[in-house]
Amino acid sequence: MTYGTLETIDGRPALRFERVLAYPVERVWRAVSVPAELERWMPAAVDWTPAAGETFESYGETLEVTEADAPHRLAWTYAGQPHSFDLAAQEGGCRLVFTHVIDDRALAAQTATGWHTYLSRLDRHLAGGHLSEEEAHQGWAETHERYAERFGVDPAPGRRFAEALSAGQE
Repeated sequence: MTYGTLETIDGRPALRFERVLAYPVERVWRAVSVPAELERWMPAAVDWTPAAGETFESYGETLEVTEADAPHRLAWTYAGQPHSFDLAAQEGGCRLVFTHVIDDRALAAQTATGWHTYLSRLDRHLAGGHLSEEEAHQGWAETHERYAERFGVDPAPGRRFAEALSAGQE
């Protein structure tokens, strides 16, 4: 799978993932916007329409849909961090660009690894299969180390996170 990049948007660190998917834009739109589909691959699916202005409380934070232009753009903020899916038709399918503006560059590798994992679940979902949380996270440590190296960030926070997750699962 293609690795995400670390960029800067409005002076803040941002993770950007681009995927070319062998499915029509409308199919990918359903996968990123319909609650029953989101819950098959996304870490915290919400029961949204989605429509601009909708707000939800999730894990003690507010999620607000800021744009919903079906089937091309879906944007929201969660805990003050902008996220978006941009979809465009291209020969043979759809180009998906997912962006997440983060608050702390030090957590870029950890956060990128999480999205990398969930986008792999999206790939499998679109193909008609299912990739469990456990299966999706099998290569987490190796992927995290690659992101830390690529982004030039200290891998220690992500390592501690992975250790805490592992300890909680045993």
